Amino acid sequence: MSHTLAALSAAAPLAAGWTVHGLWQHRLIDRAERDALTGLPRRDAFEKSAARILRRTRRDVVAVLVIDLDGFKQVNDVHGHAAGDTAIRETGRRLAQWAEPLGTAARLGGDEFAAVIRCPGPDALRGELTHLHQRLCSPVTYDGLPLPLGASIGAYLHTSGPAVDLSAALRVADEVMYGVKQTGGGWSITRTLTPSYRTVNGRRDGRRGTDLDAEGGPR
Repeated sequence: MSHTLAALSAAAPLAAGWTVHGLWQHRLIDRAERDALTGLPRRDAFEKSAARILRRTRRDVVAVLVIDLDGFKQVNDVHGHAAGDTAIRETGRRLAQWAEPLGTAARLGGDEFAAVIRCPGPDALRGELTHLHQRLCSPVTYDGLPLPLGASIGAYLHTSGPAVDLSAALRVADEVMYGVKQTGGGWSITRTLTPSYRTVNGRRDGRRGTDLDAEGGPR
């Protein structure tokens, strides 16, 4: 018995060390999968979570959202990039709080975000989008000043049938968002996966990142 106790005592620090090491590795992986500014999942982690949600369409409807901030360029131009970072960080926090019980959200880049959520039906989705839009349009405070922001939200609604392809759903949600943006912001929903705009480099023509400058980078 004494030998067994001695062996267990010797193994305890080693086991504790492996536990700490495992937690440390998990945190490193989790940090690598999240956007540094907002803490939201990066694209790869978002796509994995979204794919799981999109496969569960029997009882709930599923919505794929693309969100773009309105007035963000003016915030950057007038108040500086630190204010812009504050606006992005706060938008990410608000979006995460809204999406967490319903699904998952991500920052796609710049002032553009995405989300995939489950909800009981179309009426519930309309209520959720109204709530999200109001939340994202609340002023963000920076250096004691309110930063006026708006939001344009496009959503693809999937009600039945096999799981929808995330890329196709994001594509049409982006088009809907673009249409909303042209009319001053708000939200709108589509139920079709048929694109209305031609595609350039795999993305909507005119969308940021579809045109390349002389050095080969996104414009």
